[in-house]
Amino acid sequence: MKDPRFAEHLAVYVDVVRAGSFSAASRRRAVTPSAVVRQIDALEQDLGVSLLIRSTRALSLTDAGRHLFDKAQRLLDDLADTHAEVAAFDNAVSGTLRIACFPTFGKRYVIPVLASLAQQHPSLHVELDLTERLTDPVAERLDLVVRMGDLADSSLIATKLAPLERILVASRGYVEQCGEPENEGALRHHRLLDKLHGNDLLGWSDILGCPASEACKQVSFRSDDFEALNSAAIAGIGVALLPSWVSGPSVKAGDLVRLSLAGERWNERPSGIYLLRALQVSSAKVRTFTEALKDHIGTPPRWS
Repeated sequence: MKDPRFAEHLAVYVDVVRAGSFSAASRRRAVTPSAVVRQIDALEQDLGVSLLIRSTRALSLTDAGRHLFDKAQRLLDDLADTHAEVAAFDNAVSGTLRIACFPTFGKRYVIPVLASLAQQHPSLHVELDLTERLTDPVAERLDLVVRMGDLADSSLIATKLAPLERILVASRGYVEQCGEPENEGALRHHRLLDKLHGNDLLGWSDILGCPASEACKQVSFRSDDFEALNSAAIAGIGVALLPSWVSGPSVKAGDLVRLSLAGERWNERPSGIYLLRALQVSSAKVRTFTEALKDHIGTPPRWS
């Protein structure tokens, strides 16, 4: 290694590959594209090999470039984790906190906590990724991820926020018009609400005791958003089977009726809502947010 700025150039190179272009990497780093190009040129000159094949349309990696990128990602991620773990010994709540969670959960429960923390800790900055997909805190360099349901075995560290249960709900108007189902079989004669982009994502076949394709015939409304499904239930479109953190507040407010079928066997197996993190030693910002979110949710949860 001849160039003393090798590590700096390596970080720029990883940013370029991840971003897909010099201009995108320059925007991320708040420098000019020409400055990024010069650093990549210096890295290639230092190594004595070409790393990128450049064209007017896109960048592609040489074999050497691919090998370096794979190695560099791990090295830089380890370096970032080491920095974060050592910095965790400082109790200052500052820097950027990166979180991912379901859109409805984030809007209802995470943002109010962040608003309070923003007043207490002006040096804290937040990036909140509201997404339905299963995010990876290691690969995506996230401080915290909200995960719901059963947890797979992994090296991630989990903090349980609350139990997770599903509740069967409908509007009072719907119940008055269509009647309250006396058992699970009676649900086959009701209009059902379900998640979009998949068959039976809310688990109706489990309750109805039939294949997913059969359960789907009862579905009269689908949406990819929990808030929309809850609103549809309030509007009287049909019966919804939703997490209690989604519909519990509406039941408490009287906008929905909880249809308590005997035993609610779909809740028999304990499940939970968790905060996951990758680092063993949590930073002050992570500890502060975790405790604030736990307090905000409460025990029992505020939606119960």
